[in-house]
Amino acid sequence: MKTYNELPSDAGSNIIGQVTAQANRLQQRLTSVKHTVAVMSGKGGVGKSALTANLAAALTLNGNAVGVVDADINGPTLAKMMGVRDATLEYTSIGVKPAITALGTKLISMDLLLAEDEAPVLWNAHSQKDAFTWRATMEVGALREFIADTEWGELDYLLLDLPPGTDRLPNVAELIPNLGGVVVVTIPSEVSQLIVKKSVTMARHILKVPIIGVVENMAFYVCQHCGEEEPLFSADETLDKTLQQLMLGSIPFDPQLSRANDTGTPYVDKYPDAPASRVLVQVGKKIQDFFISTV
Repeated sequence: MKTYNELPSDAGSNIIGQVTAQANRLQQRLTSVKHTVAVMSGKGGVGKSALTANLAAALTLNGNAVGVVDADINGPTLAKMMGVRDATLEYTSIGVKPAITALGTKLISMDLLLAEDEAPVLWNAHSQKDAFTWRATMEVGALREFIADTEWGELDYLLLDLPPGTDRLPNVAELIPNLGGVVVVTIPSEVSQLIVKKSVTMARHILKVPIIGVVENMAFYVCQHCGEEEPLFSADETLDKTLQQLMLGSIPFDPQLSRANDTGTPYVDKYPDAPASRVLVQVGKKIQDFFISTV
C-alpha cells in the first residue's frame, strides 16, 4: 500500500497539507498542557473508563486543571459517566469549547456529537462493509481532530481514555510523541493480566513510553456485615509479580461506583470516605508525584 507521500496526485484534495496542518495544530494545542496521560487496559470490561472519570475528578478536586479525551470513538461512555451528555458544544474561531463537568473537568467525546442514543459511528464509504479498510486510519484522524481542534486552555493534565486493545497505544504515541506516561488498568484475573502484560511490554520496551503504574480494579469487596475484605474473583488469582512492582493501588468493588457512573455523579466527590474513593485519590496523588519526580 502506498503512503500519501508516494501518491503522484491527490486529485486536488491536498490531503497531505490537511493532515500536516492538523498535526501542527495538535502540537500547538499541547503546548498549553503540562502532562499527558494515556489510560489503557488492553482488555475490555475491567472498568477503565470508570476509573478514568474518577481519576480526572480526583485530580480536579486536588486543585488541578484537567481535560479528558474519550478516545474510544466507536464506544464513547465518558460523557454519561461525567454527567455532561446534555452539553452543547460551542464552536469558536479558535476551536471547539469542550464540555465542562460540575467539578470543572473538561471533556471531549464522540458521544457529544451523536444525535441519538442508538446512533452508531458511521464512516463515509461506498458501503459500511467497505469502511473497515480505512476504519483505523479514520479513527486516528478523528482522535487527532479531537485534540487539535478543542480549546483546552491551560491544563495540568490531559487524560486520554483509550479503547481496549494493545494496538491503541501506538496510535496515540504517534500523535503525541512526548506522551507523559501510561496508566494500565487490570483486574485480578489471569485472562486480564495476560493481555495487560502485553500492553506493558508494548509501552515500555517497544514504544519507550513511561509506565506510571498499574491499577488493579475490583480487587476485592468489603463485606457489609463483618467488614472483612473478600476476593471478588477466585482467591487463587493474585496479581502477577511484574505488575505488583508497578502497582499504584488496588480498588475494591463498590456497587455505588457503578451507580454513580450511570447517573453522571463523581463517585470520589459524593462518597469521599468510601474505601474505593480513598484509593482513587491516592492513585491520583501518585500520578502527580510521578511527574514531580521526573522534572
